[in-house]
Order: sequence, then structure tokens, then C-alpha cells
Amino acid sequence: MVRLRGLLWELSRRRPLDFRFRGLEIPTGETRAAILAELATISIDDVPPSTELEGYLNADLDRFLYTLALVPADIHGTALEIGANPYFMSVLLNQHRPNLKFDYVNYFHPLGARGLQRVRWNGSNGGTHGIDVDFMNVNLEETPLPVEDERYAVILFCEVLEHFILHPYHAVTELWRKLKPGGTMVLTTPNVARYESAVALLEGRNVYDQYSGYGPHGRHNREYARHELHMLMRHCGFTCDADFTSDVHPHYIPQTIAHRHAMWALNLTKHREHDLGQYLFSRWRKTHAPNPRYPHWLYRSYPEGTIE
Repeated sequence: MVRLRGLLWELSRRRPLDFRFRGLEIPTGETRAAILAELATISIDDVPPSTELEGYLNADLDRFLYTLALVPADIHGTALEIGANPYFMSVLLNQHRPNLKFDYVNYFHPLGARGLQRVRWNGSNGGTHGIDVDFMNVNLEETPLPVEDERYAVILFCEVLEHFILHPYHAVTELWRKLKPGGTMVLTTPNVARYESAVALLEGRNVYDQYSGYGPHGRHNREYARHELHMLMRHCGFTCDADFTSDVHPHYIPQTIAHRHAMWALNLTKHREHDLGQYLFSRWRKTHAPNPRYPHWLYRSYPEGTIE
């Protein structure tokens, strides 16, 4: 037993800190470098990307590519992108899913019911491309979408769920209503149980997001573990078609005692190794009616009879 523990300890020290899903799917005829260069030219209302957005693009390009691969290449019809600004995914979808016609949602308080932003970028062929984004300005936690039910063949709901401060059930069931029967939702969100967080807790560090200069919706207010996301989506009327966790950028974790203890523990709990990526990537189908009550593991202190 002592010898086995010593072997596992040694393995834990050598194991690479990488929880990436399979290789990235790069669109045919493209390279990762070319896509990065193209997205780096995006301007919104003739304002080029800020230093903050440039850093965001460089850090999360692989997340955008994983997300694009979850949108079926042959899908067509009307689609909705939630939280489209700063439009990196919008441009990728415009270029590589041309059979989809998009509506857009952003939430800029206290802007009115709609907004318009001019998005421009330089293509790899040297030409200038653009989208005039006429978006609905909607707080999904409180306000119904001003479109007819069952309008959309596909909804992209990416890096939004974690920003909600009040009512995720309302938002997800509202999107359920706007999807066609059997329609597709692509959902991505940070993984609260990512490896970095596991090590941080062992070291006594906090895993919560900082307060944001963009206000309460600018920070991650509630992140989800993989099994929690499944519970929420089943509760709200969806069935999973595909899901995985993956890193998208390098870990910044020193080879500390806590790191080695974490890796030693993971060698004893092999079923957890696929749940440790930085992000949750998933694709869902609208299949059944939502549960009319709020899930008890997510809500409390609501009137009697409203929580299951």
C-alpha cells in the first residue's frame, strides 16, 4: 500500500495540467492564426477593440472555436444569439454558418427596447465585411422576449448564465418558449468545479469572481458544476445531445503541495477527470414541458408551493 501511494504521488507530480477536450475543429480552409487575425480587426461603431477585449480574444479564441463546432454545419433557419456583444461569435457564425439568419439580444441598462451597432471587420481576403446588429435590449431574468413563440431553430446561450443575479429559471424557460419543438440550444458557461478552483480551495483561496466596474451583471454571480447544468436544463424542458468540459487557455497554478495533493486525489477518483475543464460546453434539444416549479437546489425563500 505504501508503495502504491508513492507511485500515485509521483504520477501526480508528472501529470500535465491540461484538461482539454479533443483537438479543435478548425473550419475548412482556415487556420487558427488566420481566424485570430480576422477577429482582432472587429470594430463596433467604428471603435476598434480595447486592450481588454484584445486580451479576452487571445485568451478565449479556443472557446469560440469549440462553441462553433457545437452548431451543426447543416442547420438552417432563424437563430438567436444571447449576449452577442462583443460579436466574436457573431462574426464566426456569419462566416461559417451562412444558412442561419440571426436575431440578437444584449442587455445594456438603461438603454431602450432596441439598439443598433455597426460591426465591421477585415476578411482574410483583404475585403471589409460588416453586420448591422439591430438587437433586442432585454433582461431575460425579468422580461419576455418580444418575438413570437417557437420562432427559432437554434439559440446560442453562451457565457450568459453565470451573470444572472435573480432568476435563471425564468430566462431558460423563456428561451424554451422561443425555440421550435425539437430546436437546438448551444450553451456554454464556466465550470465552477474546474481544476483551478479545486486547487484554490485546497490552498484556502477564494474562487468567487471580483466585483465588476460594469455593475452586478458584469461579474460571474453563480457558476455551475456539470451535473448542476444537467439538472437545470432537464428541469427546464431540455435533453442533452452533447456535452464536455475543456480548458481553453493554460493553467496558472504553481507546483504547490496543494496541486500535488489534488492530483493525487484525482488519481483515486478517475470518474472526475472529465469534469475539470475550465468551461462547460453543451448542446440541448427542446423535448418536454418545463417543470412549473423552481428547482429546490437553486432557489430558496420563495412562497410555499413555488419550489419543488
